Amino acid sequence: MRLSTVILPYRRWHEGGRDAWLRAEQLGFHAAYTYDHLSWRVPFRDGPWFGAIPTLTAAAAATGRMRLGTMVTSPNFRHPVPLAKELITLDDVSGGRVTLGIGAGGIGFDATALAREPWSPRERADRFGEFVPLLDRLLTEGTVTHGGRFYSAHEAQNIPGCVQRPRLPFAVAATGPRGLKLAARHGQAWVTTGDPKLAETGTPEESREAIRGQLERLAKACADVGRDVAELDKVLLTGFTPEGGTVLESVDAFVDFAGRHRELGFTEIVVHTPIPETRFAADSAVFERIATEAPAQLA
Repeated sequence: MRLSTVILPYRRWHEGGRDAWLRAEQLGFHAAYTYDHLSWRVPFRDGPWFGAIPTLTAAAAATGRMRLGTMVTSPNFRHPVPLAKELITLDDVSGGRVTLGIGAGGIGFDATALAREPWSPRERADRFGEFVPLLDRLLTEGTVTHGGRFYSAHEAQNIPGCVQRPRLPFAVAATGPRGLKLAARHGQAWVTTGDPKLAETGTPEESREAIRGQLERLAKACADVGRDVAELDKVLLTGFTPEGGTVLESVDAFVDFAGRHRELGFTEIVVHTPIPETRFAADSAVFERIATEAPAQLA
């Protein structure tokens, strides 16, 4: 099982931002991701928040081993054509270390920042269903023309393409049938945060049972398209299950949590780098011990 982290882009690069990415690599994390939002929830909503792609580009130049990525990008304020160009550039700068976490998006601040009403769940799913296949083509074909309901491209050129071949990997965040089908067709990994309905009032056992159901539906989606579900990595983004911040209270607590989810089939656990006075508050010393000690115990 691999251990990765999320570094939220709320610090200026030369005032702690760069140091966080360097420290993540020093601690041995498999990957470091960042949220791809225009802003996020309170208390971050009214404070500094930087763009994901420029942040990852700077992180790519500062690091040399660790994988980098978004967790996750969505169509809420992205168009596949310029996004593909940015991703190809990021993959080049990083030497082929980029993973694109991608999801359908939600109704948060990103949904209204462009001065429009939030899309309905159906429209988000419709857009996501067109967004992912087009982005796949843009990252694998030299020139793409496409006329879609939501997204179009005319002779969009993306030469020389990704360093990673045939393209950089997609980690598709999905729990519904349409999203799971996209993960089965286009994903190299699948991402979940668990069942949001259980985050506040559910038990850890109920959460794991709900996730087990998600994994079963993922396996069915893969079978429906003639793919072995074992080909996909299974990624759990922590912090949104009933365990909450207790996952990072001690090395033993984390190893127990990660081990139980490894038994379900997960291959990668992602924890948030601690941020004081937020839902991601944790003891930094314990967090660093988890990063350096837990992987050996989970091997």
